[in-house]
Amino acid sequence: MLQPISASLLEHAVFSKMHFDRKGLIVATQDEIPIGFVHAGFGPNEQCTALDTSLGTTCMLMLRGGQEDLGLADRLLAASEDYLRGRGASVLYAGGIQPMNSFYLGLYGGSEIPGILDSNSLLRETCLERGYRETSQIPILQTDLKTFRPSLSRKVRQLRQQTEIVETIDPVSTTWWEACVWGAMQRDLFQLVDRSQDRVVATASFWDIQPLSTSWGVCTAGLFDLYVEPDWRRRGAANYLLSEAFRKLHSRGVSAIEVQTMATNEAALALYGQLGFAEIDRGKVFRKA
Repeated sequence: MLQPISASLLEHAVFSKMHFDRKGLIVATQDEIPIGFVHAGFGPNEQCTALDTSLGTTCMLMLRGGQEDLGLADRLLAASEDYLRGRGASVLYAGGIQPMNSFYLGLYGGSEIPGILDSNSLLRETCLERGYRETSQIPILQTDLKTFRPSLSRKVRQLRQQTEIVETIDPVSTTWWEACVWGAMQRDLFQLVDRSQDRVVATASFWDIQPLSTSWGVCTAGLFDLYVEPDWRRRGAANYLLSEAFRKLHSRGVSAIEVQTMATNEAALALYGQLGFAEIDRGKVFRKA
């Protein structure tokens, strides 16, 4: 769940984003005291060069302790919908999920924004009351690096001979949207390079999940992007690249790795199972019927 936060952390994770629109942050007050808020936003166009306002989502809805009133939550969600439709949205979601995942990183969820967490009953129940329906589920997985042991298979030995691993700390963002989402985060990019062609054949990107990782009391890195070129799939490249990245991260004090994927992505779930990941939570994405 969302952790207790200061104004500076909220500034870092929400207000300072270059695409933040203050009209999309709607606050409910009682006797001039804030008692709740809702925040609506958008994702990128196909070129990742600007916002696509045809698809909108309610990123967050929170009520002050002691004010857990479903009627108030319903009015806030209705206000979010009105804002999104006013900007041109024809499809409404609830819960941040890639690519509509740029706000609240490090404050909600974990390695990425996982829609609406199962533990966030207020927003989930409010969405169902207003005609939203579940469209997908996102398992949240973790593995303990203290007990992790990399594979020593024949495939791994071959990959060590054929490839090298290149690490880049704080890589330059390649698109406007990538800068919006990850530009302010401490990132670590690992690339698997085919020596014979001097070509990058697989990449894995991590970040430090701050400040959530600190609040957990365990130094945790979040894996938020993994890609393998089609001609290198089913050759053990992803397993090898992640194993080497885990080894390097552990040598710097990282104790756990967190990742999330869609529940329907059987290949990713199988890979993470081989690497010792276990499900610790689950998020859900909702869409207005």
